Amino acid sequence: MDDALAAALAAVPIVALMLSLGVFRVPSHLAVPATLAGTALLALLGWHMGPVPVATAALEGAALGLWPIFLVILAAIFTHNLAVHTRSMDTIKAMLREVSTDRRVQVLILAWGFGGFLEAVAGFGTAVAIPASILAALGFEPVFAAVICLIANTVPTAFGAIGIPVITLARLTGLDPRELGSAVATQLAPFIVIIPFVLVILTARGLKGLRGMVGVCLVSGLAFALPQVVVARTLGPELPALLGSVCSMVCTVLAARAFGPRGEAAPDAPRAAVTRRQGILAWMPYVLIFVLIVATSPLFPAINAPLARVATRVVIYQGAGAKPFTFSWLTTPGVLILVAASVGGILQGASARALGAVLVKSLRQLTRSAVTVVSIVALAKVMQYSGMINDLARSLATVTGRAYPLVAAAIGALGTFVTGSDTSSNVLFGTLQTEVARTLGVDPLWLAAANTSGATAGKMISPQSIAVATSATGLDGSEGKIFGQTLRFCAVYVLALGILVYVGAAVRPR
Repeated sequence: MDDALAAALAAVPIVALMLSLGVFRVPSHLAVPATLAGTALLALLGWHMGPVPVATAALEGAALGLWPIFLVILAAIFTHNLAVHTRSMDTIKAMLREVSTDRRVQVLILAWGFGGFLEAVAGFGTAVAIPASILAALGFEPVFAAVICLIANTVPTAFGAIGIPVITLARLTGLDPRELGSAVATQLAPFIVIIPFVLVILTARGLKGLRGMVGVCLVSGLAFALPQVVVARTLGPELPALLGSVCSMVCTVLAARAFGPRGEAAPDAPRAAVTRRQGILAWMPYVLIFVLIVATSPLFPAINAPLARVATRVVIYQGAGAKPFTFSWLTTPGVLILVAASVGGILQGASARALGAVLVKSLRQLTRSAVTVVSIVALAKVMQYSGMINDLARSLATVTGRAYPLVAAAIGALGTFVTGSDTSSNVLFGTLQTEVARTLGVDPLWLAAANTSGATAGKMISPQSIAVATSATGLDGSEGKIFGQTLRFCAVYVLALGILVYVGAAVRPR
């Protein structure tokens, strides 16, 4: 097949998804399976992929969509629903109002700081599901809660899940993980400082929202960016987002109390005194999530290694390049979050029967999201194994030539839009970025980093991420509306990042 024709056909599923979600506002649980069917047909006819490879590629994607991705989403929603059941959510809301009743400050604490923390620890949609549901419980309009959390859940994803995206990319490309992490942190630093300002402007629906908030926004951004850059350069890629988000949360709270505004109040609610014991119990599930995930991560090999061996490896895809698919039973974040939330719920007074009822309720709540997540990951696998994604990316590299660094980040964003994962985007395009860099005489480290940085932009428009947001806020069927609102921010983000990468590629030593 002609290269130009292959690239055009490979773009069809992506264009179809964007049109169905953004223009025709088709619910994602209908749009994505339909696009999957069309993509399978393209793979059969255009790329001459046999029926068995197509079917097993989709099956492998479905398996990945369910375990660990959907499992993590279920665990996140279960955690929130359990907090509502035990009324610990009322305590959390009261504590947040004690910090500030200003909606803008609450957005910075929850969507930005707490969301970044959840992304750094667990990833896989927790940073959207939990903060969005808490914001909705606080009285924020559900669509706004979904959109604001999707926009906030961008830059933290580069070092999400204890640095997995950068670590994976370093292994694939042979680059030094610390140097790669440092380059990613450098590229993202300006965006980390800017995004709090954007969140506040969106919350107040205009530039007037910055009145009285400039100092708080600056503190919130710098307290995230500076630790992330320093930690990435000195310690490696595992902890930058974790320490950055924690510093940002603490400094935002302190700044809000010291010189933050008192206006722009959230919807009225009765004030209630919160004891220290109530506060500890209310946040206990999230503390346990942090402890369990970090303690069982590769940061602690003595614990991680034996748990990681409890796994099942199955060859699902039956085609060229097939590799065993691994079901990790104990170290996957979803299992750990379910355990942490259950223990926390029991400490808060929930019975075993109540835990089961909340879990069933959560499963019912996520039925449509499960269809979307499974279908989008299956679609991504069909595009990957057939060669569609590589054909599209290589065509972009050929067409742009010396200007390629301008679109390097866009390719990373494309990978996350399709797969919903920064790590998967790096797996798809990491080696392509370094190959093109060497051909152009550009620093491979810089363009590999651009893939990870660009992938953070695609996170806010990925159907997988949007499905998580709609489930968390009770907006199933509103995916198109949310996609339309986040797409414009994604476009500006990718354009600005592309210019930064292009300039950096020109001035960095080869």
